[in-house]
Amino acid sequence: MPATGSPVLPPVTLVLGGARSGKSAHAEALVTAAGAGLYLATAEARDAEMAARIRAHRERRGDAWTTVEEPLEVADALARHADPARTILLDCLTLWLSNLMEAGRDADAETDGFVAALAGLAGPVVVVSNEVGLGVVPDNAAARAFVDAAGRLNQAVAGAADRVVFMAAGLPTVLKEVRA
Repeated sequence: MPATGSPVLPPVTLVLGGARSGKSAHAEALVTAAGAGLYLATAEARDAEMAARIRAHRERRGDAWTTVEEPLEVADALARHADPARTILLDCLTLWLSNLMEAGRDADAETDGFVAALAGLAGPVVVVSNEVGLGVVPDNAAARAFVDAAGRLNQAVAGAADRVVFMAAGLPTVLKEVRA
């Protein structure tokens, strides 16, 4: 349980922003301030650069976190690991989406299943996602399909979330706050 004076997180928090905006560090700080955390990682180390990014995230978090790696079955992993005494940090939705699309799965159906899973969790979850719709329209069909699917995913999760935080240059801006 959170220590006395620690912030209590709402059931679902979405931390959204561009690449290197400070999303993960902010989400980790939210979870750490609330107490024990479980890190649900969707990334796979498919090349040296991604392996280095994963290693840097692990080193920043330290040993206090339990890490579960799940590149595809995220809704099931959330349900399995939900616990009222522990916050889950899911990092990140857009990597999960790219894994789904690469596996030929239906992104819209998976989005619906994920949002439905958020509603029934036993404990709080902080979800990290990239905002990919602020740049130029991609020049190829696959990239445009990804941007479109990511936009639909982020909108669906933001609609279900109790708090939505947008990160820019390491600075959080609360876009949505539902108070109980």
